[in-house]
Amino acid sequence: MANSKRDLFVKRRLRVRNRLRKTADGRPRLSVHRSNKNISVQLIDDANGVTIASASSLEKALGVVGKNNVEAAAKVGAAIAERAKKAKVSECYFDRGGFLFHGKVKALADAAREGGLKF
Repeated sequence: MANSKRDLFVKRRLRVRNRLRKTADGRPRLSVHRSNKNISVQLIDDANGVTIASASSLEKALGVVGKNNVEAAAKVGAAIAERAKKAKVSECYFDRGGFLFHGKVKALADAAREGGLKF
């Protein structure tokens, strides 16, 4: 019996998240979501169940509304790094979800690292 693409994606996302949770050490999680039209990222404190900071390509201030390319991902990564600094967060762990660490997801991670986040 074949699994659907969605089922395989959910299994992959949970596998990645559970593996990362073992090494979290109380750090917040930088969670990435990529759709066909947009990319978004959240800095989540799983211990308290709250979102510390977020950034998305839907924000008009970033100037990439409705775009989902490497440049948009880099701007979103830089924005989340800046907002994490304001929230006094310097270390986190990167939750790529079920997405491959390639292309847009990698560009977002690199921009966040350049902005001062450590993961």
